[in-house]
Amino acid sequence: METIKEIFIVFGRIITILPLLLIVTLFMGKRSIGELPVFDFLIILTLGAVVGADIADPNIRHIHTAAAVIAIGLLQKVISRIVIKKRKIGKLITFEPTAVVKNGTFLVGNLRRLSYSIDNILQMLREKDIFDIKDVELAIVEANGKLTVYKQSNKASVTIEDLGIEKKHAGIAYPVIIEGEIYQSVLTDMNLSEKWLRNELQKKGINNMDGIFFASINEHHELHFSFENDLTTTEPEILH
Repeated sequence: METIKEIFIVFGRIITILPLLLIVTLFMGKRSIGELPVFDFLIILTLGAVVGADIADPNIRHIHTAAAVIAIGLLQKVISRIVIKKRKIGKLITFEPTAVVKNGTFLVGNLRRLSYSIDNILQMLREKDIFDIKDVELAIVEANGKLTVYKQSNKASVTIEDLGIEKKHAGIAYPVIIEGEIYQSVLTDMNLSEKWLRNELQKKGINNMDGIFFASINEHHELHFSFENDLTTTEPEILH
């Protein structure tokens, strides 16, 4: 009988706390749902923990949970207002936008500071229909972790097509060297050999692959490189 009573208590808490959580979330605003900067992410985690504990443990006083949810919502709203008025404070509780690609080259130092891998950035570029890093003039990881891309001017496909100019299709570029390691499977699929690759590297004055952070090859067998010493950042610095 006691178990059934506790089950009904849990159901009652779900029915009452979720509408309150919805109201508080809507009060906090779309920013906390859509962008999820660091502080807002922590707020969402905290709300989830408070509500989860309340639902799972009937011994927790329900009114205390409701008060905590309201207090968290108010805190988030106050901090959001302060961040809007005081940019210096906002910079302390979130990440700065960080450039990771400039003029078709990975900024290795920035990637490492963000703990992003090449695969992370390549996936994010593919999601934006970019399959060759050479097409990117500037790529920035925003404070919310999303990637913003500015393409090379000659890759403005809408403008070129509107002018009736036939675009040269370079095809998809495939990673062939990552952090000095050759991907033999890519060479095999393109009917190329490691000897061919090394000869092409020598033509470009590259005798040691250890310094190559990333290299890609397209369907026309054109190579493109990013080197380990490409540690530069953008100038001027990109801010919020």
